[in-house]
Order: sequence, then structure tokens, then C-alpha cells
Amino acid sequence: MGRRGDEPTMSRGEQIQEAEREAARQRILAQAEAERIPAEEITRAVPDRRWRRGQS
Repeated sequence: MGRRGDEPTMSRGEQIQEAEREAARQRILAQAEAERIPAEEITRAVPDRRWRRGQS
């Protein structure tokens, strides 16, 4: 159960830490989105050359 009234009793240092954590979280999410590979690219069939090499 969450306690009511936690936010107003938060110290200034705790508020700064919370803001820094949120900013870091947003940066990580933005970086992950920028590096994301669309599912269409990773599910595309690619011939396995190792298998074909043994068949010649």
C-alpha cells in the first residue's frame, strides 16, 4: 500500500535525485529507440551459406 503525503515530505536532495533518475531514464529510452532495429529487418529470411557450401 502506498503511503499518502510522501511527496511533500521529500527532501530537496531526494527531489534532485528523483529528477536526475527520471532524466537518465529518458536518455536511456531515447537512445534505445534510436538504436532499435525494426522487426521487419530482423525477421527477414537470409540464406544460410554454410548449409549451401556443404551441398556442392
